[in-house]
This record gives sequence, C-alpha cells and structure tokens, in this order.
Amino acid sequence: MTAADALARLQPLIGQEIGCSNWIKVTQDKIDTFADITHDDQWIHLDGPRAARETPFGGTIAHGFLTLSLGSRFAYDVLPTEPGQVMGINYGFDRLRFLAPVRAETKLRGRFVLTGVNLRKPGELQRKHQLTVEMEGSETPALVADWLSLAVFEDNA
Repeated sequence: MTAADALARLQPLIGQEIGCSNWIKVTQDKIDTFADITHDDQWIHLDGPRAARETPFGGTIAHGFLTLSLGSRFAYDVLPTEPGQVMGINYGFDRLRFLAPVRAETKLRGRFVLTGVNLRKPGELQRKHQLTVEMEGSETPALVADWLSLAVFEDNA
C-alpha cells in the first residue's frame, strides 16, 4: 500500500474514535525514575509527606511531561501501522493542555480520535489525532492534545 492508498482509507475516518489504549498505572517509582532521567526533582513529585501537607493534591503528582510521554505507549496500543508503512515519526503538537494533576498510583489510558490526514509529500502521510489522557475514576482528563505524526511509506523510503 502507498501513502496515497492510506490517505484514501483514512479520510472517511476523520472525526471518528480510532481506539482507547490499555490502562497504565503511574506509580511513585515511575515518577521517581522520570525525575531522575529529566533532572526535574521538584518536591511536588518526590516528597510525599510535604506534598500531602503543602499542596491541594493530597500527595505527589506525576510530571506533566511524564503523562504526555505515556502517549507513545498509548499510541502503540491503538494506532495500527498501515500496510507499506516503514516507520512512524512524532511530528509534534498543535495544541496541548494539562487539565488535571495525576496523583501517584493513578491509572491512565489514551483515547484517540482522528482529526486530520493529508499527504505531506509523496510517500509521507501526516496524521492528526486528538489524544485525551483519561484518569480512572475521574471525569476530567489529565490532558488533551492535538498530536501530529508522520507515516513514511515504502514509496518514500
């Protein structure tokens, strides 16, 4: 399949939910590891007793960028590789909002709606998905983003 074939297949799906990922628990260990890797050691992420005392969150919360980074795993769960696609590339975000804090030990999942698709150039398909990261037991999502990705096809490799 070529990028043009994939475009024709995906265009009728614009506006539709593509899928919802599996749940991932954001443990304190994951938060600590993310803090270590990114050198973001703000106490609201790492100091449970202080966060319980001095914040309205009742304890530590995940970094917003940790929550966003889980989008990659959510995408693997939900977004299929098109036939003929040789790689996928993260192309960025048009809009990103962190709507609610993610407390340690909260389960998250990603819900994807296809909002746009176009040929960027021959053999390269740009897709736009609305990603909503849901928190188990909460009506307010952790984040909402308009995520751009590129699908590169054999006819461009």
